Amino acid sequence: MAQIASIAQIGDYAEQAITLRGWLYHKREKGKLIFLILRDGSGYIQGVVFEPEVAPETFEAAKALSQESSLIVRGTVRADERAPGGYELSVQDIQPVQIAEEYPITPKEHGIGFLMEQRHLWVRSSKQHALLRLRAEIEAACQEYLNERGFVRFDTPILTPCAAEGTSNLFSTQYFDLGPAYLAQTGQLYVEAGMMAYGKVYCFGPTFRAEKSKTRRHLTEFWMIEPEMAFYDHEDNLKLQEEYLSYIVQRCLERRAEDLEVLERDLDVLRRVQPPFPRITYDEVVELVARHYHEVEGCTPLDWGDDLGAPHEALVSQRYDKPVFVTHYPTQAKAFYMEPHPERPEVSLCADLLAPEGYGEIIGGSQRIHDAELLAQRIVEWGLRLEDYGWYVDLRRYGSVPHSGFGMGIERVVAWIAGIHHIRETIPFPRMLYRIYP
Repeated sequence: MAQIASIAQIGDYAEQAITLRGWLYHKREKGKLIFLILRDGSGYIQGVVFEPEVAPETFEAAKALSQESSLIVRGTVRADERAPGGYELSVQDIQPVQIAEEYPITPKEHGIGFLMEQRHLWVRSSKQHALLRLRAEIEAACQEYLNERGFVRFDTPILTPCAAEGTSNLFSTQYFDLGPAYLAQTGQLYVEAGMMAYGKVYCFGPTFRAEKSKTRRHLTEFWMIEPEMAFYDHEDNLKLQEEYLSYIVQRCLERRAEDLEVLERDLDVLRRVQPPFPRITYDEVVELVARHYHEVEGCTPLDWGDDLGAPHEALVSQRYDKPVFVTHYPTQAKAFYMEPHPERPEVSLCADLLAPEGYGEIIGGSQRIHDAELLAQRIVEWGLRLEDYGWYVDLRRYGSVPHSGFGMGIERVVAWIAGIHHIRETIPFPRMLYRIYP
């Protein structure tokens, strides 16, 4: 039996007989020639079946194949500059594993509603395949950067007894006889406990927001990676974020160039993602919006204290050719745990990192309050029950240190790096306001 090979490594087998195991992506017949586009999950290659050079049953097997049939193919790898990837396969034998039924997703145009109903099959298409492979690279890069710099992964619970970022957008469930529990909005509060044990930690997992939002930037279930660092102040935090994101983008350019090409991404935009990133304060944004809000559809003037909406973020980011930090938001507009500015307590030592091209916030972070009394005061001011956060305040009673952290939404980063319009395609099975199937 010929060597079993993957399409991704096909160049290692030039002029050799190999065995491929995979699926039929597309077929074209031309007289005595049948052209098979084969995929095995690692890539695509064209297989050529020439009737005079194969057994009659092999040619008939090729003719009988339908789109997405599974098969085992034996043949010889030939170098061909005209072929995708520079190689094609001269097929000698075909062993069908299963002849697929009529495939619902054809090369014709389909509406997004139909494709989302067929999401379990749509992930096989070339653009979706490239997009989710890019996501996997981003997830690996996120963790490997931190692992190589002394961070410890510290997994946090998905079921929590209280809110971390406001009580109005929680999914709740009854937790036995102990009362309601909630799907986590973030792992941040718990990962701070890990920070006090290990110095530098991160959590990585799904998070949930019960917002009734239907924008192209929102999911109800999404993934976040959240590093937390002891003895890091606000400036240290921003420096880490820009180095972190730059590493991820440059790694995608290096390792996933073919996928970015399939997605038709403008690579020059990504090549510019190098530190340092520009910064603009919230106060400056308010002034900018007052002067230019009419330039962006749906943008309205900001009252000081309002959080930024998508049109405001678009107005800011379109003025820069790389990600930009918006810093020092009003304390009232952000979470209770953010450290106030020592000279302006009405603003926090925090920042949102906005991606260019109108993709909006991809990272949110801050220096955390490290004084137990101030943290307790803020919890009460935000209308939360102090008894629910006793353990969190405890972290400030036993060896408290200045510390900072941030959360990066994987799907928003994938959407921006890939250059796609809607976040729903950046996760294998999106959960949105009106979608939970499949």
